[in-house]
Amino acid sequence: MDRLSSLPDELLHQILSLLPTKSAVVTSSLSKRWLNLWKLNPNLDIDDSLFIHPQDGKGETQHIRQSFVRFVDSVLAMQGDSPINTFSLKCITGIHPDTVNRWIRNVLQRGVSDLSLFTDFTCEDTEEDSYQLPRELFLSRTLVKLNLRSEHCVDWWWPGGIWSDSLALGVLKSLSIDSDLIFCGEVEEFIPSFTALEELRMGSMEWRESDVTVSSATLRTLSLHGTGCEEFENPTSVSFDTPNLRVLSYYDLVAEDYPLVNMKKLCDATINLILTDKQVKRLREPNNEFWEEEEEEDEGNVVVNFGNVVKLMNGIQNVQKLSFTADTLEVLSQCCDTMPVFNNLKFLGITSEEGRGWQAMPALLKNCPRLETIILEGLLHYVTDKCGDACPCISREGKGRSLRACPVNRLEIQGFRATMKEMTMIKHFLDYFPGLKRLDVVIEDNEPTQLRNPELSKCVKEMFSLYSRLYPSCNVELMVSSFLQKKWRAQGHI
Repeated sequence: MDRLSSLPDELLHQILSLLPTKSAVVTSSLSKRWLNLWKLNPNLDIDDSLFIHPQDGKGETQHIRQSFVRFVDSVLAMQGDSPINTFSLKCITGIHPDTVNRWIRNVLQRGVSDLSLFTDFTCEDTEEDSYQLPRELFLSRTLVKLNLRSEHCVDWWWPGGIWSDSLALGVLKSLSIDSDLIFCGEVEEFIPSFTALEELRMGSMEWRESDVTVSSATLRTLSLHGTGCEEFENPTSVSFDTPNLRVLSYYDLVAEDYPLVNMKKLCDATINLILTDKQVKRLREPNNEFWEEEEEEDEGNVVVNFGNVVKLMNGIQNVQKLSFTADTLEVLSQCCDTMPVFNNLKFLGITSEEGRGWQAMPALLKNCPRLETIILEGLLHYVTDKCGDACPCISREGKGRSLRACPVNRLEIQGFRATMKEMTMIKHFLDYFPGLKRLDVVIEDNEPTQLRNPELSKCVKEMFSLYSRLYPSCNVELMVSSFLQKKWRAQGHI
């Protein structure tokens, strides 16, 4: 302890800043040297679960909650007006919103630049339909990073024309909002109001209008997880006017149209266009009279044509790294003939599901002339007569044509289950990818697999050994996690 106490104050402050505030306060009892050190700590991390232990039911006791409030009040009071950089508050055990807002106002007045709030207020706590942040937060001239999370509905939008003030959160660069349901007014007004914003994450976003435009000239990173417009209907149109965006993570119901996609500087994109099982069936049987009759009776629940998704693809075609979910790949079946060429693409990630098809895979592979790496999360998919030559599900002429046109040199297959169908597909890839130098097949801890059977495990290992001999130009490896490998070795499975 003497050696630690001999360190300069600046270094001790840095050490204390890595501790939860409750633990930092306890250090004051170590010696006179430590008595006041924590009071000058510019980074506070307050977590009510460390104080109240709600898992033991203590959070339901009124006097325990009051003691937590007194603790936070005393910490803030002892720090006085000293500057503060970071304030992290997790408060989910029934503290009144007025008390929480009082703490937020305190750190705002002291110039906090990084604010993280995790609250959980029910209607009984707020006496309103939703919790509302203090108005002072939206007028901060020091806040650079804001992280807001809630388990219930939160109204992040302060009404009354505050956003017309050009100084409102004028230096905010990073905003993350995550709650079961977000209310933030009109997106067309909400996002452009942050004039310096570079990073935006919005989870569980519900569009209030069916026509949406995301517009920002400053955004570099955007993570948008939407659920469509009200009552979870597919948006009519979604546009992106984000000319300086570099990274996009977009999860949403499929829109009928994407009129504007301005993302010429985009480098990395993850796209999840969500489909219902009913919409998937409609996509696969576009001329079925049954669907036409059903749509007349149930209009609006089944979107007839998702062909305009090609506009979204055209807008992101300059990316170097691209990941699609199984739903997205199914949607792309509507634009196989108009698929853009991804001239800069070097990394492609695809998630597969047994209920979703690979109809778009041949067109996608043929249109990636500089592709180097493919990662497939799962191989099993829904088989249709339009899978093309990307897989051996259906024998046809021109087998492997799209693979021959793809220059990929590294392929990784995750979630391997050791089925015969997967083994057949792996051999298909080895046969037809001309430049393949490395093939990694990964068994996940949580995936159901037949490799727990010692005989089958031995057979699969022999097959991979055979692949290594048959394809000497490609390094073929069957890989398992270290934990699973140790467990199976102990059981004699490998």
